[in-house]
Amino acid sequence: MKILLATPADAPALANLFLSHIDAHREYISHGEIQMGVGIGTIVNGVLEARPAPDAREKWMKYIQLHITENAVAQVWKAVEGDEIVGMAVADIEEDGDAPFGMVCDVLVKEDYRGHGAGGALLQTAIDWLRSKGVKDIYLESGKNNHAAHKFFEKRGFAHVSEIYKLG
Repeated sequence: MKILLATPADAPALANLFLSHIDAHREYISHGEIQMGVGIGTIVNGVLEARPAPDAREKWMKYIQLHITENAVAQVWKAVEGDEIVGMAVADIEEDGDAPFGMVCDVLVKEDYRGHGAGGALLQTAIDWLRSKGVKDIYLESGKNNHAAHKFFEKRGFAHVSEIYKLG
């Protein structure tokens, strides 16, 4: 398995990977996907019900095109097995804090490839890139019920620091 920088030509395959994942695993949808319009979050009896938006592909392609080009503040990586993209990670540097901070926006791996190191390698690549840019604080966000991901992130040194609420 190789971790490589994604290119604009990878965008359709990355979109397929991402959109099939959030369709099958709605727990992945967090406030980030809802805020960018890729996901819809409806509050029903005080509980979030999330689903992909009808125009999720269009909105996600716009988002990934902004991140996929080599630039100083965002990067996208792909995990490749043979000719197949089996995972991806997105990270960017945010400037709206006391000091610039890193955000690992997405880490996902196809289910058949989980447990073989792709997710850890993608996450570490994102962390290493952020550190190489001088970023000290690194955050990520995850869907409320994405418990397997929470364990994955905690095992790698991340700690739960806040909760996000949406008005119904």
